Amino acid sequence: MKKVMFLVLVLGLIWSCSSDDAQTETFDTPEQANQLAVGTSANDLLSDNTFTSLVVELVYVEGFEPSQTAVNNFVSFLEDRTFKPDGIMVQKRAISTTNQSPYTNQEIIAIEDANRTLFNNDNQITVWAFFADGESASNTDEGVVLGTAYRNTSFVIYQETIQELTSGTLSNTRSILETTVITHEFGHILGLTNLGSDLQSDHEDLDHPKHCDVESCLMYWQAESGSNVMDMISGGSAPQLDAQCIADLQANGGK
Repeated sequence: MKKVMFLVLVLGLIWSCSSDDAQTETFDTPEQANQLAVGTSANDLLSDNTFTSLVVELVYVEGFEPSQTAVNNFVSFLEDRTFKPDGIMVQKRAISTTNQSPYTNQEIIAIEDANRTLFNNDNQITVWAFFADGESASNTDEGVVLGTAYRNTSFVIYQETIQELTSGTLSNTRSILETTVITHEFGHILGLTNLGSDLQSDHEDLDHPKHCDVESCLMYWQAESGSNVMDMISGGSAPQLDAQCIADLQANGGK
């Protein structure tokens, strides 16, 4: 079995400003506020200081829709970790195939720029989630990519790869793996680990930056290997954030 990586951070998008800076910054267009570095909007997503509601624009290529169980689990994850008193909503829609697989990071960004319709406004922050019909161009013989967090409110899930990996497994395995990948990616968007939500304790794995060093945590680096991730979900549920990651989120305005 190929080793599987959950996350490829787009290193060109360097987190370079604090959450407070992001809240006071002004933009020439609505789109610019949703085109920042991963982790930049962690406080905006976690707290209700600026935005009191959250909308996820979930777009998938026809035939590659995530399970409703995984979507429900994602919303529960958001409700458990963020303060959004005016609600969290998901708007789903399908688009036609782009016939671009394997996808480079720039191609994924171009798909978002051509199809995203929801941007931050007033008291509402928005997130773009794209479920692709192909694989990542970053795949190698040693590893494949399941998802990438690449902007402050944007991530891609390589749904075709997830479907291939879970083909022939128990019926609920796919939704559990989807849940794991989605929440792992969004953990990075929320600033984990040491990516915009400051460490409250020394738990970043220095050998695998931006990941937690607790083996059972959702943000542990070994969630990136195929055999290990299947082991992590073998108990019938997705891994959870450990207490130290939760403390980081709470210190940055989350629950």
